[in-house]
Amino acid sequence: MSRPAVTIAARAARSAGNIILRYMNRIDGLNIVEKQRMDFVSEVDKLAEAEIIKELRRAYPTHAFLGEESGATGKGPLVWVIDPLDGTHNYLRGIPHFSVSIALLDKGEPVYGVVFDPLRDELYTASKGDGAYLNDRRMRVGKRENLGGAMVATGFPYRQRDHLNAQLDITRAILGQAEDIRRSGSAALDLAYVAAGRYDGYFEIGLKPWDMAAGILLVREAGGRCCDFAGRDGIPESGNIVAGNLHLAKAMVDAIGQQATPGLLKA
Repeated sequence: MSRPAVTIAARAARSAGNIILRYMNRIDGLNIVEKQRMDFVSEVDKLAEAEIIKELRRAYPTHAFLGEESGATGKGPLVWVIDPLDGTHNYLRGIPHFSVSIALLDKGEPVYGVVFDPLRDELYTASKGDGAYLNDRRMRVGKRENLGGAMVATGFPYRQRDHLNAQLDITRAILGQAEDIRRSGSAALDLAYVAAGRYDGYFEIGLKPWDMAAGILLVREAGGRCCDFAGRDGIPESGNIVAGNLHLAKAMVDAIGQQATPGLLKA
């Protein structure tokens, strides 16, 4: 499969972005459902995901899909993993920071990835072995070699509140060495920002595949590393992720290892 897959995914992301922007001034009238405690979905999420799947299925009718809202459909080694609105909580409150995330996995490994910020019209794309780009400009991760002076992003996930004390300890350990920590509310954009060198590093507990699949490929293709809290590379089954350049990722894993409970270090 060649790079046209990225072009098609980018077109699907832009179509979803148009839906997201169209409803921004009508948020008060949206139908919103609480899927689980503090986990909300709006009709915009569902409309955007349906649009993405329609565009992708038109080009790749035999591929499987894993969407945050619609779940898994189809079978096979090639799976499109979709988060139609990463940052729903921000969106529903009018906070201007959210994105569309689309990745194609081949036997579980991301080979194409797109993250689109519709408000800023910033399109992050990557193909395995072919680099990562922001609006056609090549991206590289930052060069910082340790946590001293680093700008790091994180999140405090609503699904993993049982790990809250451990995460606060980890955050304290990293902030004790870093310049600052940001918590923006869109994991896909956090990873894209690491790939672009805007953030030096990123860590979070309990992500789902659709939150991070595209972002992981962006970071890798920008010269960085993504691993779990124990330093194992790949898409972490635990959802506990560290991202940065090779030096900073190791420094973060070391800092986390001193504070994380055994459960957070599992694969």
